[in-house]
Amino acid sequence: MEKTRELATENPAKLLLKYSWPALVAMTLSALYSVVDRLYIGRGCGEAAMAGLTLNFPVMMLFGAFGVFVGAGHAAVLSIKLGAGDRTACEKILGQMVAFKLVFFFILPPLVFFNADTVLGWCGGGRLSPQALDCARRYLKIVLFSHLFSHLAFGFSALMRSEGSARSSMMCMVVGFGSNVILDPFFIFGPSNPVVLRLFGRSWSLPGLDMGIEGAAWATNIAMFASFAYAAWHFTSGRAVVRLRLSRIRFYRGLIAKPCGIGFAPFLQQLLGSVINLALSASFSKWAEDEASATAQVASLGVFQSVLILTLMPVLGAQQGIQPIIGYNWGARNFKRVRSAAVSGFWITSAICVLACFVQVVPPFPRILASMFVPAGNTALLDLATHDLILSNCMIWCIGLNIVATTYFQSIGHPATAIFLSSMRQGVVMLPIVWLLPHLMKDHAFAIWLSMPVSDVVCCLMTAVPAYLHLKFLASVRERAAISVST
Repeated sequence: MEKTRELATENPAKLLLKYSWPALVAMTLSALYSVVDRLYIGRGCGEAAMAGLTLNFPVMMLFGAFGVFVGAGHAAVLSIKLGAGDRTACEKILGQMVAFKLVFFFILPPLVFFNADTVLGWCGGGRLSPQALDCARRYLKIVLFSHLFSHLAFGFSALMRSEGSARSSMMCMVVGFGSNVILDPFFIFGPSNPVVLRLFGRSWSLPGLDMGIEGAAWATNIAMFASFAYAAWHFTSGRAVVRLRLSRIRFYRGLIAKPCGIGFAPFLQQLLGSVINLALSASFSKWAEDEASATAQVASLGVFQSVLILTLMPVLGAQQGIQPIIGYNWGARNFKRVRSAAVSGFWITSAICVLACFVQVVPPFPRILASMFVPAGNTALLDLATHDLILSNCMIWCIGLNIVATTYFQSIGHPATAIFLSSMRQGVVMLPIVWLLPHLMKDHAFAIWLSMPVSDVVCCLMTAVPAYLHLKFLASVRERAAISVST
């Protein structure tokens, strides 16, 4: 088919741009689910609500880690199987992905729901204001059960990209994000703060449901279902390269190890991200002078997380565009195209990282970004969040190499190397520094934020060696192939 032929014949740089922009949009919009909630809640519900939502972030990342474990691993194997021409295995991979998602859903949400206070306590909720902790609890207990639809939608979206349906993957995210943007203000705000619609030169003032932070949770649930419905329609309507069949939704002994091995690298990366965010919120709570300071620092952490998602999700979207190109051509043993795609991906990713660093460090952009999530008039929180953004992201321009290298080794089925690279920044370097530096420096908050640029630099230096060695390997394979053809 045309979608798979272009993976084998189209110019890699041109193909990368073609696949990356829909994936970039899809990944950015998927990340904006939580960012939109924070934007409305931060501006309309206050500092305590923002801090409460931040407490939930490690829990959401933990759930997302299991989603990535299944989705990324099966997407990579699907690309390889498509390259090898094994359509039966592709249908089995799709069905097994659904089976994994169902199993995780029936285990994880109930476990967290009945232990919500304990989980939030681990995140540092014990030292926050009672209002912040109550907001965190109410949001978490509502949004938990949308994860069946969100995980299936994100998993389907990853497999759409792997089969060459990058635009359908993008539309899957557009449907959900659009629903969330529209529903959030209606569910959160009340009659005293109506939603104003402007269309064709006319304005309508519509009252909301006045549900506050609970409204944001319900809007997210509905949006997740909308994404899932679109993705399910794609794979069952005959539009997909690989069709979803109910008879294929089960586990296959011979197809479990490879997707799990490949998916373990991004799973570990996101799991460590969850642990890091938990460690950050717990550290700010532990070292803060009082309850008010702890709430302000955790709210500032929420601003940092939101801005980081806005600026770095395009990087992850670009990696999703690279993955099917590398995976397909590795499966087809076309190593010249593998190397070309990897190099092109590095330059594109590095450019995005430099731009992300610029807008988070160079005035007045950090203050403008922070103001999107801070209640009007709260200048103390705005000053704090602006300072924290500049300090924490001053070296983020150098992490592109690690991101591309992790995606490359994941795509070619080398999970051990991908796991090492993905765990390096947050597990090997950053986590120990987060716990150690506050003991060594008088300014405890400064010490916690300083751990981020330090880990960025160390991670880049450690990634350079395996990335360089494998590029040399690809070059040597290409030269041997050229010699064999000429003789």
